Amino acid sequence: MNVHRIALLLALSALAAPACAAAATPEIIAAVASPARTDKDRERDARDKPVEVMEFAGVKPGMVVADILGGAGYWSELFAGAVGPTGKVMLVNNVPYWHFAREGLKARFTPGRLPNVEQRLVDSCNLRLAPASLDLAVIVMSYHDLYMTEEGWPEIDAGQFIEQIRTALKPGGHLLITDHAAAAGTGSTHAGDLHRIDEEFAKRDFAAHGLVLEKSWDGLRNPADDRSKVVFDASIRGKTDRFVHLYRRQ
Repeated sequence: MNVHRIALLLALSALAAPACAAAATPEIIAAVASPARTDKDRERDARDKPVEVMEFAGVKPGMVVADILGGAGYWSELFAGAVGPTGKVMLVNNVPYWHFAREGLKARFTPGRLPNVEQRLVDSCNLRLAPASLDLAVIVMSYHDLYMTEEGWPEIDAGQFIEQIRTALKPGGHLLITDHAAAAGTGSTHAGDLHRIDEEFAKRDFAAHGLVLEKSWDGLRNPADDRSKVVFDASIRGKTDRFVHLYRRQ
């Protein structure tokens, strides 16, 4: 490694959170530090901690990643940088997610930008993910939507949705879940009104599909969060108690 590359990596490392910078790959650190990213995305970094989350998930160059219900692609862009040109990212949205995020998608995916990201617009009953094709699937703040029943939102068969993901993972592949925690014992009952889901319910849900909880990370926890409030409430927006789980396909 030449002197200039060492200096670059040291400079990029200074931008990452000290607790995880040593463990994160240079590609993860460079992806987050990329000057091509927008100021809006950089502001989001402070609450979503992407260096730590990607290091926790074991993201490495060459991986194939599906960012499921990924909206405007904040995470897709980060994964694209971290997996590099030998890797691939699929940004998978259903129609409501695409409609909500369409302006953000237009701005992020200008011609020639993020060439290793493939956008997919799918029906929830057919995610169009090939069997045993993914190293990592990711659902960030969207898992609870599988259980949402509101006007204008299509009914989703959550079990069938999760089974599609399990089938798409390679043996030993991983599923990363991040979501807003609901009060203990409430299951999925607050998926629609509060946009929250019970953490223990999530564990049982994925275990029922042969996905083993490998580890959890507490870096997005907030015990002071009032779990009776909708996540968009001004007093807690961006500061909710969030669980982060990594599941493994056996």
